[in-house]
Amino acid sequence: MAGGRPELGGTTSFNAPIVPVSLDLLDYGGGVRVVDGHPLRYSVRPFVSGVVNSPVFQNSEYTSSDAPTQFADAVQRAEFYNRMQADWHTRLKPSVKAERTLSIPRGAYYFALSPDGSCCAFVLVDISVFSKLLFPATANDVTSPVGAAEHAGDITTAGISTFLFPNTYLYLNGNPNHCCVLGFHTYDSEPGDSGNQFHEKRYVLNFSSWISPGLFAPGFEDITALSHEITESVNDPFVGSDGVHGITPWWLSQNGNCQDDLEVGDAIEGLSDATIAIRTNGRTYHPQNEALLPWFAFQSPSSALGGAYSYPNQNVLTALSPPEAANCQ
Repeated sequence: MAGGRPELGGTTSFNAPIVPVSLDLLDYGGGVRVVDGHPLRYSVRPFVSGVVNSPVFQNSEYTSSDAPTQFADAVQRAEFYNRMQADWHTRLKPSVKAERTLSIPRGAYYFALSPDGSCCAFVLVDISVFSKLLFPATANDVTSPVGAAEHAGDITTAGISTFLFPNTYLYLNGNPNHCCVLGFHTYDSEPGDSGNQFHEKRYVLNFSSWISPGLFAPGFEDITALSHEITESVNDPFVGSDGVHGITPWWLSQNGNCQDDLEVGDAIEGLSDATIAIRTNGRTYHPQNEALLPWFAFQSPSSALGGAYSYPNQNVLTALSPPEAANCQ
């Protein structure tokens, strides 16, 4: 996990750069597509301040902390409530970086226009095309948003970075009906150099889409995806990539997900009570409730705050997964 040991106390602060990424939807000739006189350029700028001012990066009140704190920190404190020192925190320091643009080739996207005919209400993008365009193809690539941010020093291997998109939802298997991925967390691996004794460089990051209200079920909006991915980045920054860290017993959640990793959001996503309303800076946000470590450890009773398996809503997960064989077979 990211952060200091709970039993030792103290605050660990991570730089949390936010890289805004706008979209250009291209025509077959490679230029920006125009529909009814409107260029299909989708700006992320209207959503940046809402993210910066959200509970992910600003303080709110939680039962796991005597003082107001950030969302992911509140979840971590609930997780280790009976082991932590009272002053233990894992904090994020947000900073908005240079805006980047992702150009999507025609044939790899679908879109809906805004009521005034401009771009866009939302955009659907093929996940495999999206991923290839988002990440650098080579260590020297400065054309992709991630590669450009790395080379500019906007993101580093010591931070937890967010690439923020405007209502950008990904579909699988080349089929827009197989939708929607609204975020994922991972790391970009790059070769080391003489400055770090040639050790592998890992840039921990997430892609998260802002979710405008009315596109999904009520409450599934604004920072639902971002809160999910940021909390998972703290709990499992390297996505179980070595087959040891972040790996759990196989579990089957109420939403049908079968996994063996510490994906604290995946165990709850899609449930009817998946999100919780939190009012911060004069606005009501909808972060996702998260599963806690004792649930993944099949611990009974739970050692978390109040014997909970989920947080902030402790009533989302009230029972453990049945014991599962590999792949829940």
